[in-house]
This record gives sequence, structure tokens and C-alpha cells, in this order.
Amino acid sequence: MDITVLATSVIVVLVLLLAVGGFYLVKTRRPVEPGEEETKPEVTGEPAAPEEDRERAEGAVVTPPAHAPPAEAAPTAEPELETPPPSAGRMVRLRARLARSQTSLGQGLLNLLSSDSLDEDAWEEIEDTLITADIGVTAAAQIVESLRTKVKVLGSRGVDEVRGLLREELLAQIGTDTDRTVRTEPHGDRPAVIMVVGVNGTGKTTTTGKLARALVGDGRSVVLGAADTFRAAATEQLQTWGGRVGAPVVRKEEGADPASVAFDAVSRGIEDGADTVIIDTAGRLHTKTGLMDELGKVKRVVEKKSQVDEVLLVLDATTGQNGLRQARVFGEVVNVTGIALTKLDGTAKGGIIVQVQRELGVPVKLVGLGEGPDDLAPFDPEVFVDAVLNGS
Repeated sequence: MDITVLATSVIVVLVLLLAVGGFYLVKTRRPVEPGEEETKPEVTGEPAAPEEDRERAEGAVVTPPAHAPPAEAAPTAEPELETPPPSAGRMVRLRARLARSQTSLGQGLLNLLSSDSLDEDAWEEIEDTLITADIGVTAAAQIVESLRTKVKVLGSRGVDEVRGLLREELLAQIGTDTDRTVRTEPHGDRPAVIMVVGVNGTGKTTTTGKLARALVGDGRSVVLGAADTFRAAATEQLQTWGGRVGAPVVRKEEGADPASVAFDAVSRGIEDGADTVIIDTAGRLHTKTGLMDELGKVKRVVEKKSQVDEVLLVLDATTGQNGLRQARVFGEVVNVTGIALTKLDGTAKGGIIVQVQRELGVPVKLVGLGEGPDDLAPFDPEVFVDAVLNGS
């Protein structure tokens, strides 16, 4: 009987000890709440600390060892700078592409002019062909009148002779003695300042980037101003263009004052001793007078720091009369000094060159002949006309 009581007492004591030990372990280990991840200790490469040293009271602050070296960020690889070709000769190199896009215009005119009978209907068709190419009613009438007189006097209408007559007339309308130089030379201790304006969709920001690329190819140093602060994509796009050729881009947060960005860009250009500062402005709708007034403000603010040497209006060659209306409004606001005509490679409406020059009294200075980074070229009237006629 005594042995049974003793054995029972021992079993009870053991059960109590196990229960107390289990309760202690559960109490000292904080449960992980649902949705909460367990925090693993940072691995530093040092030997693990003894178990008792890792037992910490809840809420204790763990101080890392004083000898642990700070973590170093991985070095960021610098983008490889591109070496763009110089701008000289680009129009000639792209002549074949231009000729392919203008074939219908040149071929149509030559076929009509070299036909056996040039009656009144034929001359009207020639005039209609010129108007369709966006040369404009007035210019088309002048070309037809001059051609009629010359054909009547000469009497002969061989293809080569007709091509020569038409070439002469087109060059007279475009102008061969016009100064088409884009003023990019610094003056004194101040860089040349170019403002690029135009509505959205004409290729304004792309033209800004391509122009910077061409200037870098010519050995110039360039600073870009991302003053189109209403469209975040424009700023990022310009940053990409500048990064490719090592041209710094002055930019601010989206919605910042465009005039402030333009002013800071010119200031940066002066500090860096840059040759040229190119300012990409917002693609303002020409129907919104308030926004156009703001564009005028950008120019006035820049002129407090340095004169504006060029105001290039970017026009889409495919927009026709709508592009002409844009040209008029922009010309009234910021005194446009030159036209950059984009998308000339995909249309037979190159006659817009004649019409826009007549309306604004300013020359086409640059033409975009493709989507490639080096497809912006200084405009050469003779190369253009020869591509129109000889590509036929």
C-alpha cells in the first residue's frame, strides 16, 4: 500500500514539473500574429551568439556590433555615350528616301507637261496637282502661268527640257538665296538660345532631341531645357535624348512654371560655358489664347538672362492648312525665325514648304526625313527639288 502511494506521488510531481516547464516556454515565446512575418536576424558573417545571449526581453533594442562595416550600394553603370555624325551632308544622304515619298508629285507633273497636247484642261490639271501638294493657290497659279509662257516660247516639250523648266520654277518659289542657317554659335560669354515651339503631335520634343544630337555631332556643347512641364512623358523623352549624347537636361517637377525651367536652363548654359541652349516648350494648342500668352511669357523671362537667337516652329508636313494656321498664330506670339518641317518622308505634300514660307516670311531651316535619330537635316532647296523630280 505504501509503495503504491509513493509511486502515485512521484507521477504527480513529474506531471506538475512538465506542465510548469511547458507553460514557461509558451510564456517566453511571443506568438506570431496572423499576417505577420517572423523577423529573421541579419546575417553578418560573424559566429552565432550563445543561446542565452539571444534570449531578449520583449521590446529590447539590439545594437549592431560597432565593427560591422556599412553596406555599400552597388555602383550604377553609366550609359555609354553615342557619337552622332555631323549635320553636314545629311540632306544629300537622305535624298533617295525623300525621292521615294515625292514620286507621285514629280511624276504627275512631268507626265502632264510632256504630253503631246497641252490644252486648257491639261493646264488646269497641272495647277490642281500643285495645289494638292499644298503649294497653295497663289503659288500654283504663278508656276502654271510662268510654265505656259515658257512652253509656248520654246515650243519643245522633251522630258529633260520640261524637267529643267519645272525645276527652275519650283526653286524660284522656294527660294535659293534665303539664309537658312540655324544660329547656334555662342556670343561672348553667353550661349546661343533656341526655343522650340509647336503643338502636340508634330514631333516637337523629338526634333529638340535630334537637333541637340546633330549639334553634338558638330562638336558643340549643348544644354537642354525641359520646359514642357505639363506632359511628364516629354521630360522623360528629352532626358533620354540628352543622356545618349551627354547633354545635361534642366528639369523640374511636373506642373512647374515653364518660364522658370527655361530661365534655369539658360543659367546652367552660362555657368557651364555651353555653346547652345535648346528649350523644349509645351505643345500648346493654338486655339487656347491663355496658353499662347504663357509661351510669350517664357520668351520674355529668358530674355532677362540672354537673347533668344532662334524660335523654331515645328510643323507636321501632313497637316496642310491646319499646320498653316498654327504657323500664323505662333508667329504672332513669339516671332518665329525658322520652320522645322517633320514627317516629310511620308508624304507627297512637300509643297507646304512654299506655302508656309509665303505666309510667315520665314524660311524652312530643318526637315525631318524619318524616325531614326539622325534623320533631321538642314534644308537644302536644290537637293529637295532634285529629289522630287529625279526620283520620278
